[in-house]
Amino acid sequence: MDKSKIEALARQLADSVPEGVSAARADLARNFSGLLGSALDRLDLVTREEFDVQRKVLERTRQRLESLEAELKKLEGGDPADPGQGD
Repeated sequence: MDKSKIEALARQLADSVPEGVSAARADLARNFSGLLGSALDRLDLVTREEFDVQRKVLERTRQRLESLEAELKKLEGGDPADPGQGD
C-alpha cells in the first residue's frame, strides 16, 4: 500500500474523532499514519503485479510438469491418457 493511501486513511480516522478533541487531530493523523504504515510493513504484502507474475510462472511450471509426466509415461510404455496405470 503506498504512503498516500496510508495517509488518507489516517486522515479519515483522525476526522472521525469527536469535535471536542479537534486540536489533537493532526497528532492523531500522524500517529495513525505511523501505526498503519508499520503494521502493513510487517505483513510482508506483495503488489497485485508481483502476484500476477508469480501466478503466471506457476501456471507455466504446472504445464511443463504435466508435459514431462506425460513424456515419462510414454517412455515407460504406459498410456499418458491413463495416469492411474502402473501405480
